Amino acid sequence: MVQSPPQPQTLSLQLPHNLALRVTPEQFATLAATNRDLRLERTATGELIVNPPTGGNTGKRNWSISGELYLWWRSHQEPGEAFDSSTGFELPNGANRAPDAAWVRQDRWEALTPEQQDGFIPLCPDFAVELRSKTDTLKDLRAKMTEYIENGTQLGWLIDPKNKRVEIYRPGQAVEVLENPDALSGEPILSGFCLDLKRVWG
Repeated sequence: MVQSPPQPQTLSLQLPHNLALRVTPEQFATLAATNRDLRLERTATGELIVNPPTGGNTGKRNWSISGELYLWWRSHQEPGEAFDSSTGFELPNGANRAPDAAWVRQDRWEALTPEQQDGFIPLCPDFAVELRSKTDTLKDLRAKMTEYIENGTQLGWLIDPKNKRVEIYRPGQAVEVLENPDALSGEPILSGFCLDLKRVWG
C-alpha cells in the first residue's frame, strides 16, 4: 500500500507593523493567484500589503459605489471600462494597486493585448476611488491617492464615511476637501456621472 506523504501544516504568521515583507512582481503574482480571498497590494518598493476581507458596512458601501458606476457606464455608454475592487492594476512605478472602484478610457483599454487585459492591468486608471474602512489610516490612503495621480489618474476620490468627508485629487491641483457632501460629480472625466453619497454615509 502506497502512503501519501504527510501534508505540511499551515501556520499563521503575524508581522509587526514595523517589519515589511518585500516580494518581486513574479512572487506577488503567485501570491495573488493562490490567495484570491485576500486583496493583496504591492508598493513600488516591493512591500507586500495584505488587506483582509471587508466588514459588512464597508462591503455595502463599496457595492453602492461600484453599482452606481456600473449603472452610469451602462446608461451613458461612455467609451471606457469600469472595474470593481477585485481588479489589480500594475502602475508605471511598479506598484500593484486595487482601488475600490476604477475606470479606464476605451482607447487605453483597447491598446492592451488580451493577455494584459486578463492579468494585472498594466496601467494606472483614469479614475480611482478609495473608500476608507475601519482599519484604514488617512495617511496611507492619502499616499495612495497621490501615487495614483503621479502615475496618470485624472480624477481620484478618497471617501471617508467616518468623518463624512471627501478628498478630491486632480493632477496639478491642490486637494479639494468637501465636508458632508450629498453627491459627487465625475465631470469632466466621467461625463454625466454623479455619485449619490446618502447610501455611503448611511
